[in-house]
Amino acid sequence: MTDGSVPFKRKLYDLLEDTGRNRIAARTLRQFLLGLIVANVAFAIFETVPAIQAADGGLLSKLQLVSGVIFLLEYVCRLYVADLHPPLRRYSPLKARIRYALQPDAIVDLIAALPLILIFILPNNAVTVVVIFRLLRFLKLARYSPALRSLLSAIASERHALMGCAVIVSGVILMSATLMYLVEADDQPDKLGSIPHAIYWAVTTITTVGYGDVVPVTETGRVIAAFVMLLGYALIALPVGIIASAFAREIHSRDFVVTWSMVARVPLFEALSAAEIAEVSKLLEAQKVRAGTVIAAAGDVADRMYFISEGQAEIRLQDQTIYLDEGDYFGEFALIHQQQRSVSVRAHSDCELLVLAAHSLQELMDRNPKLTHKILKEAEERTEAKLRGFGDLAVEELEQADIVYEENTAPEPDLFRPGQKDS
Repeated sequence: MTDGSVPFKRKLYDLLEDTGRNRIAARTLRQFLLGLIVANVAFAIFETVPAIQAADGGLLSKLQLVSGVIFLLEYVCRLYVADLHPPLRRYSPLKARIRYALQPDAIVDLIAALPLILIFILPNNAVTVVVIFRLLRFLKLARYSPALRSLLSAIASERHALMGCAVIVSGVILMSATLMYLVEADDQPDKLGSIPHAIYWAVTTITTVGYGDVVPVTETGRVIAAFVMLLGYALIALPVGIIASAFAREIHSRDFVVTWSMVARVPLFEALSAAEIAEVSKLLEAQKVRAGTVIAAAGDVADRMYFISEGQAEIRLQDQTIYLDEGDYFGEFALIHQQQRSVSVRAHSDCELLVLAAHSLQELMDRNPKLTHKILKEAEERTEAKLRGFGDLAVEELEQADIVYEENTAPEPDLFRPGQKDS
């Protein structure tokens, strides 16, 4: 591979994985693929309606063909940049691509591209197979939906408990079917004359569906049926409760990891241990603001740092506007210095913020002298290096939006320690 192809490959990887700074393009691509997935599922459904199929003049087939080309191109591009994934960088390009191709996400991407290939290979009477693969494109939503991935992870983590539930339910179904067979076989030989026939009744009863096509006619059978109905509610609640608690735990863990990683990115906290960063993360308070709301106004005392967990904020300068996206932060120097904000930060869209107040951090530092030493040492080094961007904004905060300013050589205010100077 030539050196000239490396930047393109890196840009392609950042675009597909949303890891670079060109987040607008990456998210536009992401939204386009999401819309294409949903549209393809709709196309596959409508294509089976004879009236629509006769009236569209082959339009749906053409749209499916174009979509197949796009999904195939996406799969090839993801395979091409597979060796740039951090876990796969230690392998050769070929081995990295083979390992990537065996991952669940890559297999789903391949399934989404297969219909385009199958329509040229399979005979016309095998259209059902193609339709099934087109509907399986719905699985690609798992790549773009953190909630769906969390649900799948929750189910996978509780698979042993769910298997235990399945064994219990199977045992109850078998026992209920056997009892009903013993009681009702003579009265209803055509419906409950064998245990397999009774199993059908037990399944519909325990799942609370109750079609009503098979019902007990004896008093003993009705008593057994009433007990099985009540037992069905408890059996359904068992796996639901397991999945719900696991899903809530998974969401909490994911939110903690995201919050922890955002705090760890701040240069002021780079010297802290994982446990200390976790302690700082606990101080964050959630705040929601509507689009157009001023988050931090110029002239106000800078005593809070903000992390953007969802939405977009803007910093309006004299000659340009800086946009900060999800995962970005601003106001680090608010935790170091007591001074007025030099610029205003406004919510460009509805935002969910995590706020770290200087007084909350100070209270934590008062309880932990070791933590205090680390933070104040880092603050002093950053002040001596004059790592300033624009007023109270640090260079790193501006670099998040691809903006880099020359370091401010103006004298720095005293190091932060609310209400007093650092001795």
